Amino acid sequence: MPEPLSAVTADGPARLPRATRIADYFVMLLAITLGGGSLVFFFWAGRPMLVPMHLSPAATLWWNALLSLLFFAQHSVMVRRSIRARLATVIPVRYDGAFYAITSGLALMLVAVLYQRVSAPPLFVLHGLSRLIVNMVALLAVASIAWTIFALRTFDPFGVGPIRQHLRSDRAASSAAIPFRAKAFVVRGPFRWVRHPLYSAIIILLWATPQMSLGRLEFAALWTAWILLGTLLEERDLVAEFGETYRQYCKRVLMLVPWRGPARAQPTE
Repeated sequence: MPEPLSAVTADGPARLPRATRIADYFVMLLAITLGGGSLVFFFWAGRPMLVPMHLSPAATLWWNALLSLLFFAQHSVMVRRSIRARLATVIPVRYDGAFYAITSGLALMLVAVLYQRVSAPPLFVLHGLSRLIVNMVALLAVASIAWTIFALRTFDPFGVGPIRQHLRSDRAASSAAIPFRAKAFVVRGPFRWVRHPLYSAIIILLWATPQMSLGRLEFAALWTAWILLGTLLEERDLVAEFGETYRQYCKRVLMLVPWRGPARAQPTE
């Protein structure tokens, strides 16, 4: 159960107990280490194969697909608002985002450790101008990710913001519930072009490679399909939260491909 509030004194709410502060710092450390470390290790091009299984190319493809699907299931279940609302009855609400980062980091690290390389020649290798174009497209996708993060302004991938706020106040009363999402709905930056610019950029990065192997093709196809499915599920949550405001936004801005141009930037409530 969430920890009870400390007693209120004549000088105002009591300071946070030392054990509470230690727990906050420990959860933040785990979230950053596992959440960030798993991403770096998973996308490390020279990642060593820690658990070689010596499978055939076909068996390797099936094994990697199973690992991917297991991660998709974990990630998709944990991101659902109903699941996180239930967790809020067990852990302090300020740990919601951090707990999500920790569990997702553990799952992704497991996938990275067990993922196998496919022993097969590359399907194609680009050279010259075509290679330069593909690399430039990948760089533009990275720039789009940076633009999206800047536009969000409250980007908190490891969920440590509510914990830091709790520690800064250093008051037990700050343990009050924190909403899962910000209530303000603002359209700016890349969100004027597409509703999910971060997902668009990641899909581009999955496919923008000068050398396509059989394993990379499977990886790109599976993770693209998962992103598309996850986008549809996220849209349902956004409609449930913002209602007609988000429906109108969907009419003005496309989901992933910005072929219509940018919509007018305007904050909405």
